[in-house]
Amino acid sequence: MQEQNKDIVHQYASAFNQGNLDALVKLFAPEAEIQGVFGKAQMEKAVTVWRQLIDGLGMQLIIEEIIAEGNVVSVRYTERGTFKGIFMGHAPTGKSYEIVAMEWFKIVNGKIQQRWGARDHVAQARQIGLPLT
Repeated sequence: MQEQNKDIVHQYASAFNQGNLDALVKLFAPEAEIQGVFGKAQMEKAVTVWRQLIDGLGMQLIIEEIIAEGNVVSVRYTERGTFKGIFMGHAPTGKSYEIVAMEWFKIVNGKIQQRWGARDHVAQARQIGLPLT
């Protein structure tokens, strides 16, 4: 089961890197809860944020380490991107970034039930030239 759960997270990173939101959404349970830098959300709000991360920042997730225990999977990524489109109302700067990001997944019946994400969004903002607020 742990290897299957890790595979689901690999599929998540792959779908994200391809910008395939349909494939990404299919990995989640309908009532999934997503927690991240912008707070707690259901799928509709998360997809809106993910679209900006993909289109605006060209965000890519490189899995550096992944561990699983029971129905929990934890991942450490190198996250990279280039500010190439509108992001959170800001015009692109063309600047690139690279940060460490971590996500924690709870997987139930082959679907992501909960996902928590932590990333240094201040370092990201600094690297791509966004104002720090």
